[in-house]
Amino acid sequence: GGMRPLSEDETKIFFEKLSKYIGRNIKHLIDRPDEEYCFRLHKERVYYVSESLMRKATSVNRKQLMSVGTCFGKFTKSLKFRLHITALDYISQYAKYKVWVKPSSELSYLYGNNVLKAGLGRITENTPQYQGVIVYSMSDVPLGFGVTAKTTQECRKLAATDVVLYHQADVGEYLREEDSLYAGASSKGN
Repeated sequence: GGMRPLSEDETKIFFEKLSKYIGRNIKHLIDRPDEEYCFRLHKERVYYVSESLMRKATSVNRKQLMSVGTCFGKFTKSLKFRLHITALDYISQYAKYKVWVKPSSELSYLYGNNVLKAGLGRITENTPQYQGVIVYSMSDVPLGFGVTAKTTQECRKLAATDVVLYHQADVGEYLREEDSLYAGASSKGN
């Protein structure tokens, strides 16, 4: 099977996941000033591709498909969608809620660990609990995705060892999972 548009169900699941991080800004990903972009499915993976590349891509082989678009993530067997770190550049542009981690906790986060209160540098005002957020270093470099354990207000009252952010994906995965990110043998479930 080649690339195909997402089915209605797939689109719904995928957009629900995306909107956890960027809300209604999904429209900015599709209606871009430079050119039209779309999402395409290939072997459980969702790619973000420009329409013009798409038209050219119908004639290229699978190896080249990888470079045609950006992989936003993949569907699991049970039709859950797992966001991949490869989508970070796009999603960080439109994120509504952000968390900044202190330098002392950066490495721990990049090894796949949750962020504790002691490692919290800043958090967007009025961030809800269980909200999808983009995680940044204190120097504003996007490091990954996470989900808040508490609201902004609650975070202020936590003990240093309490979890403020659940780890979802981080740029360290580029190094840890280089092969499986592309081979599709990702070990981490959702």
